[in-house]
Amino acid sequence: MKFQYNAQHDTGNEARAKDFKLDPDVPKECQQTSTAPYGQGYDRGHQVPANHLDYSPVAIKQSNYITNILPQTSQMNRGAWLQTEEIIECYRDIDELLVIGGVIMGSNSADDYFVQSHGVKTPDAFWKVVIRGTSQDERAIAWVVPNSKDATRKHLDSYLVSVDELERITGEKIPVADYAKHDKPTASWTIPAGCNRG
Repeated sequence: MKFQYNAQHDTGNEARAKDFKLDPDVPKECQQTSTAPYGQGYDRGHQVPANHLDYSPVAIKQSNYITNILPQTSQMNRGAWLQTEEIIECYRDIDELLVIGGVIMGSNSADDYFVQSHGVKTPDAFWKVVIRGTSQDERAIAWVVPNSKDATRKHLDSYLVSVDELERITGEKIPVADYAKHDKPTASWTIPAGCNRG
C-alpha cells in the first residue's frame, strides 16, 4: 500500500466521519473483510489523515474507507504518526507540500492478529516523505516509523532517515532533487507557534 497527495493551504473544516466503510470503487476481494475495530491495542490507522482532506465533504468521508486504513498500535497512531500529520497540517499553510508514504509489511508474523477477523496482516512499519519548495529551495524530510508501542511523539526524531536511505529500504523512487536526498535533519520540523492543528 502506498499513498501520495498534495497538501495545500487549509481552507476547510469539514467534520470527520464516524463510521468506516468498504471502498465502493475497489473489488471486495481486494479489501479487508471487516470494518470493525481491530482490538488488541491497535487503532484503525489512517494512511492519509481525514484532517488533510477537510476541504471536501466527499474526500473526508472517503478517508474512512477501509482501503485507507491499517492496524496501527494506538501509541504509534496517536503518537509519532500523528505528529507527522500535525507537521504537515502546519507547514501546508506555509508551502504546498508533496506527501508520499506507505507500508513496510516485514516478516514478523507474531503480531498478525487480524488475518482471520479482517483478512489483513499487521504492518511492521510505516514510512512517509514530505517535500516542500522547488529547485534550489527544495527540502525533504522522511521517517520510517515502527508499528510498535514505543513509537510515541518523543521518539519521532529517532525515526528520521535520509530520502536515499528510505529509497533503499522501500525500493521506491522519490521525486526529489539529488542534493536533497542525502540530507537527514537532526530533528523533525518544528511545529510553528500558534498553528491550528485542527
